Amino acid sequence: MQELHDLKDEDLRGLAPETVAALAHQMLQRLRRQDGEIKFKDAKIEKITFQLAQLKAWKFGAKTESMSAEQKRLFEETLAEDEASLQAQLEQARGQASTPPTADDDNNKRKPRRQPLPDHLRRVEHHHEPDDTNCPSPGCGKPMKRVGEDVSERLDIIPAEFFVHRHIYGKWACRCCQCLVQEAAAPQIIDGGMPATGLVVHTMISRFVDHVPYYRQEAINARSGVHTPRSTLASWSGRGGAALEPLFAAQKRFVLSTRVLHADETPVPMLDPGAGKTKRAYVWAYARGAFDAVPGVVYDFCLGRGSQYPIAFLGADDDPTGGRVWSGTLVRDEYKAYEQVMMAEHGRIAAGCLAHARRKFDELLRENGKSAVATEALQRIARIYRIERELATLTNQERLARRTAVTQPLWEELHKWLRLERARVHDGSATAKALNYSLNAWEALTRNLLDGEVNVDNNHCENLIRPWALGRKAWLFAGSELAGQRAAIVMSLVQSAKINGHDPHAYLNDVLTRLPTHLNSRIDELLPHNWRPSR
Repeated sequence: MQELHDLKDEDLRGLAPETVAALAHQMLQRLRRQDGEIKFKDAKIEKITFQLAQLKAWKFGAKTESMSAEQKRLFEETLAEDEASLQAQLEQARGQASTPPTADDDNNKRKPRRQPLPDHLRRVEHHHEPDDTNCPSPGCGKPMKRVGEDVSERLDIIPAEFFVHRHIYGKWACRCCQCLVQEAAAPQIIDGGMPATGLVVHTMISRFVDHVPYYRQEAINARSGVHTPRSTLASWSGRGGAALEPLFAAQKRFVLSTRVLHADETPVPMLDPGAGKTKRAYVWAYARGAFDAVPGVVYDFCLGRGSQYPIAFLGADDDPTGGRVWSGTLVRDEYKAYEQVMMAEHGRIAAGCLAHARRKFDELLRENGKSAVATEALQRIARIYRIERELATLTNQERLARRTAVTQPLWEELHKWLRLERARVHDGSATAKALNYSLNAWEALTRNLLDGEVNVDNNHCENLIRPWALGRKAWLFAGSELAGQRAAIVMSLVQSAKINGHDPHAYLNDVLTRLPTHLNSRIDELLPHNWRPSR
């Protein structure tokens, strides 16, 4: 079929007016779409360029003298990681090939020099030769002679062993035609650099899954005689995180395509170099329903805990060709910010968390071990949970039917008892506060009685946000907003891989190997729930 932009006047002659009008409309729509994509690309380049300039100003304006040794170390690592990530994003936006810094780069003068790979490391040779070694020149076809080779070495790792890939590219020449043929090099996440994809993945998994800081990775690698400065490791992770951004956008679209969504947030300290200390940031987690057949989670690193952050995330559109705002049932706790989130889009329904209601009575019992109200409340809630555990394997329709028949009477009895006890206690007391939490949230708490797909609590999302709490104890704080966002990208994918039954290292290694040549139109094939190993 002839392309619209190739049509000439003579091609339109004889066509019905409505056909010509339809073709003109199609061409106008295409031009508008292309114009929108160009504007989106230009805006992205402008944003990244601004962030690079901001990073340089941050770098030279930071009050490092007031930082502790731990803060200063993370600040230096974050600079290297952020700069590599932004540079990779800028190259992607401009359609340029990824290139390592040149020796003349002013910034490179302060970076560690690349040292030769140790001779004692095992070498795995990969020979790349043309399929046809006859001269390709028209009218010739004579056999060519091998006249040399180019050798590149990339450092890779398997558990407890470093080894080196030797890529040997044979050169084949035709003497009579002066023709040279050589196999093209396969694209890599870091073209022209030292690390193979496996080493980049190992560095990222160690950092974001095992929560091993870069300075400790540097010491671990040094035990094998391999020199990998922490700034170099940070740079590798930065470029790896930038490569995963299109996949993260697709994962976000997948998670937000669900009708029942869980949400939760947790604080993460973030380094503030301008003040020489840390400030509080937050990670928001959004997970598909607890009973969803295809699980998935996505994280959003934000500077605060206000309602504007979840509102922007649930309504944000990463695709310049269009998208939709999420609408459905949101399972969350009673944090006030969620009220604005629910009102931001028509059709959003609030579902409460029984675990949070139970927690109020548990805290009351720990403060006052003789609280009869807390004891009774915990016993009544325990009866509901015992039945819910039995319903976990049922279908949504079966679960709803069983809830109507068995648990709804327990909920109704609990409600009557809560109101009766509330009338007996004084306003402002600890017991009154515990009772008020459940009574004020009663409509949301009982949403599960109207929808079998809704869980009784938000523990599903709280479990998925727990890795951030574990990492927080290991690396203490995020180095910057960009570093936090990069961690959210990587952890969204590896945690989703884990809950889909995949080994995160195997998943990330295969994905980063395939991404440089994978079609963007087929990016969903690499999402954790769709992923199948290439070999």
